Amino acid sequence: MKIFAKIRFYWGVLVISSIIALVMIPLITLFPKKKGSIMHHLNQVIIFLLGGKLEQEGIIDKDADLFVMNHQGIVDIIGMEALQKGHLRWVAKKETFNMPWFGYLLRNGDMISVDREDKKGLLKLIRDVKESINVKKRAVAIFPEGTRSKDQKLLPFKSGTKFIATKLSLKVQPVVITGSKYLFNEHEQTGHNATVRYIYLPIVDVKNASDEWYGILQKNMQETIDGELADHNRSR
Repeated sequence: MKIFAKIRFYWGVLVISSIIALVMIPLITLFPKKKGSIMHHLNQVIIFLLGGKLEQEGIIDKDADLFVMNHQGIVDIIGMEALQKGHLRWVAKKETFNMPWFGYLLRNGDMISVDREDKKGLLKLIRDVKESINVKKRAVAIFPEGTRSKDQKLLPFKSGTKFIATKLSLKVQPVVITGSKYLFNEHEQTGHNATVRYIYLPIVDVKNASDEWYGILQKNMQETIDGELADHNRSR
């Protein structure tokens, strides 16, 4: 029923905002060396309270420097953090760092800010990714579409992700996410019980890959998305 789905959405808003503002931010501020573990466990709690379950197919490659994912909403991040026991460093638009609560979480979590309007933004992003991998020893997570797609088809991947991975000779692992929008749909403002599935595709060692690796990666992700819908009726 649509009314119940609306109630579930606002319940989700309350759960996410309350845990982030009242629990997650204070704890990572008080215990900065345990940020990864704190975020891992609290995001598991959020998924549970939203009525969600997580499924994982494939292996999270410990050698991966960069995770690239399709994007539908905030649950993509919550679920990924809940599965990961390491401490990912997310790339997010500069504007999101100014949002209430969530912006403070990004800043205090030492995430990477990117300014799309700044011509030097790509150079800063390269420096930040390099520092993250070589100094902070944290893998980077990015949504190469750059924004949220409203349907099954992936939006064109931004060239910046390819440039950074090639420039730094990174090991890239693509991840396909399905079911997150059904669990918590920010566009339609609905919520349902749902299983969110994370499919970890084989890692790409850019240093030894062909020049077409980025297009092939997107093609493989799209085929996986299409297969999930056709074979299991799971939409992205």
